Formats: sequence, structure tokens, C-alpha cells
Amino acid sequence: MPPVSKPKRPDVRSPYVFDVREFGRRPGAMRQFDRDLPAEALLGGGSTLDGLYTPESADLLLDLRLESVVEGVLATGRVSGSLVGECVRCLDPVEVEVDADFQELFYYDPEELTAEEREEAVAVVEELVDVEPLVRDAVMLDLPLQPLCEPDCPGLCPQCGASLAEDPEHHHDAVDPRWAALSGLGTERSE
Repeated sequence: MPPVSKPKRPDVRSPYVFDVREFGRRPGAMRQFDRDLPAEALLGGGSTLDGLYTPESADLLLDLRLESVVEGVLATGRVSGSLVGECVRCLDPVEVEVDADFQELFYYDPEELTAEEREEAVAVVEELVDVEPLVRDAVMLDLPLQPLCEPDCPGLCPQCGASLAEDPEHHHDAVDPRWAALSGLGTERSE
């Protein structure tokens, strides 16, 4: 059996890292946490999901319950808040509400698992659990891939970029370039 690489110790200063030392590996011990999380730290600086969302100045609320069980620590949580997105049709800002649940078992001794189970397992590292990947995945899966300001948003004019919501009568007289040379024939004759 190949040796198991030891996971890196989580940064205790991170708002996503929780100390479970007080559980003492006693099943039944439980703690509840409520934390405000800066979305920028979670989703990265700048933007996420190909520029659709900007996490700047947005906060998410983490409601987390950590329970000691025989195998490890069960993390059950909910992350909620709002992010500013960009409508994929008209490019106007859109506020998108996030309300996502997650649950994961952090194993005390992942070495006791089968090789297949170990690939998916998350470990308690030096009596610390890091829920950042869980929160990030829950938020990303909850965000719409194509945010819209309105379900029937008409978008922008494909020729000039004018907002079709502001001017529903907006249009362009289209001339087929194959017939453009013939457009002058009718005016020459009438002169």
C-alpha cells in the first residue's frame, strides 16, 4: 500500500478554519458557529465564473454546526448572502441571493479507509478542520451560470449595442449586401 501523504496544516487565522481540539474525539460533542465571511477571500479577487460575479464588498454568512462522531467531525452548514452579478443579456448589475447547504465528514484517521474511500475523504489536520472548499463549492453550485436582471430581458441590439429594454421600438433597416448594388437603380431611373 502506498504511503499516505500528510495534508498541509490549515492556516488558523482563516475564518474558515475551526479548532476541534475541545471535542477530544468524544462522539456527541457539538459546537455551533455563526461567522461573517468576506466573499472576496472566498471567491478570489477580481471576479469569478468568467467575470459574471464580483465579490468585492460582499459578505456571506456562515452558519456551521460541528459534531464529533466516531469516525471524525461532521460539518453541517449553510452559507447565505448576496453577490453582484452581470446580466448576460444586457450587462446591467444584478444582485443574486446565495443560500446553499453543505455537509462533510472530516475523518480523524483516513488511513483506516480503503484506497478508493481515501481519495474522496477529508481529514482533520492537527485538530483543525478547514471548511473553505466546502463553502466555495456550495456557493459556486448555487450561483446561476447565466444571471438575468429579468426573466424576459431583451438584451442589447446586436448591431449597435443599444439597450432594447430602454427602447423597445429600436431597429435598423437592414440591406442585404448582395442587393446593395441594385439599390441605386430605382433612383437613377426616376431622375
